[in-house]
Amino acid sequence: MCFTSNFWSLTIDGLNNGFLYALIALGYTLVYGVLQLINFAHSEVFMSGGFAGLFLTQWWLGANGSAHGAESVFVVVAGVIIGGLAGGSVAFLLERVAYRPLRRRNAPRLAFLITAIGASYFLFSLAGHLFGRDSQSVPQLYDNKQVFTVFGAGVHVYDLVVAVSAILMMLLLDRVVAHSRLGQGIRAVAQDAETASLLGVNIDRVISQTFIIGGLLGGAAGFLFGIGNSVSYTMGFVPGLKAFTAAVLGGIGNIRGAMLGGIVLGLVENWGVTCVRNSWRDVIAFGILVLILMFRPTGLLGERLGRSA
Repeated sequence: MCFTSNFWSLTIDGLNNGFLYALIALGYTLVYGVLQLINFAHSEVFMSGGFAGLFLTQWWLGANGSAHGAESVFVVVAGVIIGGLAGGSVAFLLERVAYRPLRRRNAPRLAFLITAIGASYFLFSLAGHLFGRDSQSVPQLYDNKQVFTVFGAGVHVYDLVVAVSAILMMLLLDRVVAHSRLGQGIRAVAQDAETASLLGVNIDRVISQTFIIGGLLGGAAGFLFGIGNSVSYTMGFVPGLKAFTAAVLGGIGNIRGAMLGGIVLGLVENWGVTCVRNSWRDVIAFGILVLILMFRPTGLLGERLGRSA
């Protein structure tokens, strides 16, 4: 095959992308599970986490500073937390300002979709106005040296930062949804909101908490993306669409499906570009979306949140 000679390096890079797609996709799938809504403004939640992490690191280290040793660990952990909090805050405001009034008026589904697109463009334009139109690099948080090799392919510090952060967050989310009282509420609302309300579940609170959880993950992913690339007001567009593809690939509304879909998408698109030009990367990703919708619209796992945890 065309990628035989560098299979493991492609796999490492693909996993790196896939973990980020999975974190963003979880926000789409959680919201869809409880509201049957595709929150297209989630890409701007991701973007807000990137800017929050950028401002934190610039304040901590200076625009051209760098971190070393234990300070690197503290800055990265703080960045993940601050990025997550920024994403969670934006997601909470979106639910309160944009979506809750529509729910209380029993607005049609089309109104939710139009509002989601409008909110996305509003936040996108606002960020460009407030933070500028140029990409900004995050200060150097660590020496991105090679840590070890896998069958000759190097694994660098950034690869480990993304993998460890993403795996810990995904495991925590899986346990929260499966075993906590909050998770029980989320699954109950996802399965039958009306019955859950009759049983005493506060629907508005559960939906707000679901948006916040998705925002926390998306914002943290924004910071992790930013430290390996750059931060800009446009940074959420393509990763957001690919994460939506990952959510559909795994089974929209299925938490473990979103995790699986993100990882599979990251691997497949990375393997695929070695057989064609790199400019075909996005074509491969969105081609997968078309194929899934044509031949398996329920996705790889295909269960809704209320039945999957």
